[in-house]
Amino acid sequence: MAKRDYYEVLGVEKQASADEIKKAYRKLAMKFHPDKNPDNKAAEESFKEASEAYEVLSDADKRSRYDQFGHAGLEGAFGGGGFGMNDFTHFDDISDIFGEGLGSIFESLFGGGFGRSRSGGRRNKGEDMQLTLSLTLEEIAKGVNKKLKLNVKDNCESCNGTGSADGKTKTCTQCQGRGQVMQMQRSLFGQMQTVVPCPTCHGKGTVIENVCKKCQGEGRVGKIKTIEVQIPAGVAEGQYIRMRGSGNKGRNGGENGDILVHITEKEHPRFEREEANLKLRFPISVSQAILGCEVQVETLSGKIKMKIPAGTQSGKTFRLRGQGLPYVNSSYTGDLFVEVIVMIPHKLSREEKELYEKLAALENTEHYKPEKSFFSRMMHLFLT
Repeated sequence: MAKRDYYEVLGVEKQASADEIKKAYRKLAMKFHPDKNPDNKAAEESFKEASEAYEVLSDADKRSRYDQFGHAGLEGAFGGGGFGMNDFTHFDDISDIFGEGLGSIFESLFGGGFGRSRSGGRRNKGEDMQLTLSLTLEEIAKGVNKKLKLNVKDNCESCNGTGSADGKTKTCTQCQGRGQVMQMQRSLFGQMQTVVPCPTCHGKGTVIENVCKKCQGEGRVGKIKTIEVQIPAGVAEGQYIRMRGSGNKGRNGGENGDILVHITEKEHPRFEREEANLKLRFPISVSQAILGCEVQVETLSGKIKMKIPAGTQSGKTFRLRGQGLPYVNSSYTGDLFVEVIVMIPHKLSREEKELYEKLAALENTEHYKPEKSFFSRMMHLFLT
């Protein structure tokens, strides 16, 4: 059976914002929640399908590949077996719906403890880090590489990341070596009994006897790290780049978390952005509007010629195709819309005033009469 379109799954338009996509997924997650639909295989499959769609469309890189190539563009993104909850990275977006019992729900649906192995390796996964990167339109137009310095948690060299000064451990007394404990949690649908990582040993089943003094048993210490972020051309405000494995090191040899680079745009002094299109207000003189002319219009890639025909009115908009911003990971480019503004001079020289007076004497103003607006004309029809 062919996969459904991800936008169709979530019920959103292709141009939907990140907030709209998140809102749509939360609504479906509530609707198809397993506790709300016990023993309902159709609801379970819908829940899985919505989670996969959200994982793709909430990630700027995956979404751009999907928009360009469809499902084929995501081959290999989730491993040979396809999408599983090991690949789902947005639990925080819906944890408030399900409460802390979220883990057991996903474990029962997808297996594998939604990315946490029994050995505890991924239970100790390091924290994700978030940072904001502000870009100019010029940088967005071409794409850019940025080098950033961050304070991250990395392996403790004193204990080689184990957290133990001598390498010795003992069985955890709270979980008796199982690495998990039972816990009651509240959700919108009542109390649920769930299995959670042991808070004492953090899911490992063992505790350290002789704690490393440098890292206090965590197996990690703070370090300054330089990362290079590759920003593709065409990114937009609100999107983010996920750098897998670049975040904080997990405790006691656990996996690294990710770094989420949130994109913001610096305000441009001349251009306004509307998705991949740009807008520009371009001033011209009265004589240029009357007689027509050829002007040099600024774009993000340099100046280009634009012809203004005689008799152009103020507010007329011209479209320069392909002079906007590129779509992410695509050969398509938006357009530049140039709105012409006829500038009326505030001060005139004596010669200019004489010329305008001669022009006024020649002008026929009979056809310059005020007209009713469309709304006024419609009101007149209804009231008469």
